[in-house]
Amino acid sequence: MANDQPTVETDAAATEMSFFDHLEELRWRVVKALIGIVIGMIACWIVIDPLMQEILLRPVLAINESLAPGQRPINLQNLKPFGQVFLYMQVAIIGGIVLSIPNILYQLWAFIAPGLMPNERRHIKAIVVFSSVCFLAGIAFAYYVILPSALTFFAGFGTAEIENNIAINEYMNFIISVMLASGVVFELPMVSWFLSRLGILTPAFMRKYRRHAIVIIFILAALLTPGTDPVSQVLLAGPLVVLYELSIGVSAWANRKRERDLNT
Repeated sequence: MANDQPTVETDAAATEMSFFDHLEELRWRVVKALIGIVIGMIACWIVIDPLMQEILLRPVLAINESLAPGQRPINLQNLKPFGQVFLYMQVAIIGGIVLSIPNILYQLWAFIAPGLMPNERRHIKAIVVFSSVCFLAGIAFAYYVILPSALTFFAGFGTAEIENNIAINEYMNFIISVMLASGVVFELPMVSWFLSRLGILTPAFMRKYRRHAIVIIFILAALLTPGTDPVSQVLLAGPLVVLYELSIGVSAWANRKRERDLNT
């Protein structure tokens, strides 16, 4: 029995990581995340033509195929030498990041895991899955709701004497920024859960500052969709308000679970 305590102390000391150990762990997590991005980029490059034609160009093609009275077609133009080459590379890189989101989130949580309680570490896989689903749901919402509405508004706004000729890189920057911004804001319930589990956030606090949060939400919607029309900003802010209300319930659930864990 006398030898048990030193053994425990030795094991605890062995599991402690120095500053350089943390840097080494971070380096390998970043390397693994980058490997996942490269694999995703290769996968996107293999299907780059269908990705461009059937997915990224589909919103504007759908608008042009079903023009309502008063709407004008949206014509996409390449204005730079090798513009399409660089555009394809940009799409492959961003597509690789999106495809590797589960791996990126897993590497992030795996790096944070040593600082969590044992009962919190077992939720890492569920957290990664839920975070990935939230992000992809945000992208899907932007693609199927925000973009068609924004492009329809754009096609019908203004005078018929002005043609809608858009540089292809401006179009891609627009739809990609809107989709990524929507994916980020859909992570709000996950952020709420994490902060509540750490005891930083409470549902009472979120209810108290609901009005302030709504103002901040509309400001964020404007910042996350720079240069876009008010329609897309409102369409992004609306779901975010709903997500905020949902996050209050998530925070309440996480706080109850945290209290039970502390009492056991």
